[in-house]
Amino acid sequence: MIAVIDYGMGNLRSVQKALEAVGGRAKVTSSPSGILGADKVVFPGVGAFRQAMDELRRRRLAGPITDAIASGKPFLGLCLGMQLLFDESEEGGASKGLGILRGAVRQFRLRRAARRLKVPHMGWNTIQIKNQISKRENKKESPSILRGVPDGSFMYFVHSYVVEPEDRSCVLTTTRYGGRFVSGVQRENICAFQFHPEKSQRLGLRILSNFVNLYNK
Repeated sequence: MIAVIDYGMGNLRSVQKALEAVGGRAKVTSSPSGILGADKVVFPGVGAFRQAMDELRRRRLAGPITDAIASGKPFLGLCLGMQLLFDESEEGGASKGLGILRGAVRQFRLRRAARRLKVPHMGWNTIQIKNQISKRENKKESPSILRGVPDGSFMYFVHSYVVEPEDRSCVLTTTRYGGRFVSGVQRENICAFQFHPEKSQRLGLRILSNFVNLYNK
């Protein structure tokens, strides 16, 4: 069973339906036991960082999320659910996150030449897979979460803030929008993306299918 975390912020049903469409058994839950008892966990979200953290604390979900990750369960963060994994965000003033991944969440800082671009960054954009060069040179396989997803694939974004990991080795994908930002991270059992796979049509569903199928014990 895949737990889709409900903390009052997120397109939960669309995520659940997308997981079910690729063969997953998914349940939306706001229960600590539902998270800890699941085989895999998906952490979606839209909205403001501070409000989301307040809701996680109010619902006593921060601890179960941390414990689920520490237990080694496959864990997928989406959009705000990716940002909340980091130490802090400057959105709405400094706010502490879950601190599972080292780094901060910053507002888009567009270069002068790119200030014609609008924030939030909304719509389709491409992802560049970090290991593409090493893949060509060393013939390594791409990470399983992105198996079947070509470099340069279009994904659907809606966000005004971006993550800045301290440890760049966790960077899985980047995207260009007035400069290059981190759009995906992977560390051990954690994968997380700034874009919305459930809204990204065939290739987004491929990512969710990989999460459902490639991490089975």
